[in-house]
Amino acid sequence: MNISDVAKKTGLTSKAIRFYEEKGVVTPPLRSENGYRSYNPHHIDELNLLRQARQVGFTLDECRELVTLFNDPARHSADVKARTLQKADEIAAHIEELHAMRARLLALAEACPGDDGAECPIINHLAGCCHQTAGKRG
Repeated sequence: MNISDVAKKTGLTSKAIRFYEEKGVVTPPLRSENGYRSYNPHHIDELNLLRQARQVGFTLDECRELVTLFNDPARHSADVKARTLQKADEIAAHIEELHAMRARLLALAEACPGDDGAECPIINHLAGCCHQTAGKRG
């Protein structure tokens, strides 16, 4: 199978496939005499795993670990589960951070009159000069 066939089967671009190969995330394909990459069904499985893992938030390094586990017949599902639960916890913490950021933004917006005046509590707060205006600086 050539790279365009693999791209169609995995939903990845040829560029992405080459990138993942260069980064050592997936098993390198064999090369034919003319230098073209030659893929087999196992490459499709690795790339599908990689694409799906990226979609649920795993980093490139974490994907490399997952592909290594995929290729290890002696792997333990407990290791995969532990990594997955750790990623879920990281995402939950990130969601909490995003909710806090949103709450701060809404509070800032609430404090701003949003009129034609130059006085803007949002800018002042972000700049750390909550009660100063540009005209009052010395």
